[in-house]
Amino acid sequence: MRYKINLLPKQEASLLDKVMYFSLNYLRYIIVITQLVVIAVFFYRFQIDQKIIDLKDSVDQKKEIVQIVLPLLQEANRIDQKSKEIEKILIKQEKFNSMVNYLLSIFPDSVTLTEFDSTQDSLRISGQANDAKQLQAFFALLERDNKFSDIEFNSIRKTETGYVFIMTLTKFKG
Repeated sequence: MRYKINLLPKQEASLLDKVMYFSLNYLRYIIVITQLVVIAVFFYRFQIDQKIIDLKDSVDQKKEIVQIVLPLLQEANRIDQKSKEIEKILIKQEKFNSMVNYLLSIFPDSVTLTEFDSTQDSLRISGQANDAKQLQAFFALLERDNKFSDIEFNSIRKTETGYVFIMTLTKFKG
């Protein structure tokens, strides 16, 4: 058996000795860990930079797509507006057509139509009737059917051949 006996009293370590001991034993680990963190951040920065570049490329592609599609969208809007205008015109024409067809379907054979003027929703007709009863029956039929909100005789004159009249029909109800 062997014993080691230290007869010298243990010396108190100075602050400089403690700092040296710490720096020699633990500071190298801290430096290595710090370097690993810096390297990881460095590689993460490369990854983030690549994502930023990819996003910029994506934004540029989308800008180009928008620039290409924008004239097409504008043309589609113009076509849509034109089609709405065409639809309005077709509705007006259909209303006018039904108004004229109705008038011609009930117009008496013995009455002669001499003038026919039309506006948006009204008609002005001039004609000649041989018999006042036919003209009166035509007027009564118009009032009974109630297709026009206002039916008005502007003038009626008796001539040698019959009666000359001017009639205004407004606001067709179709």
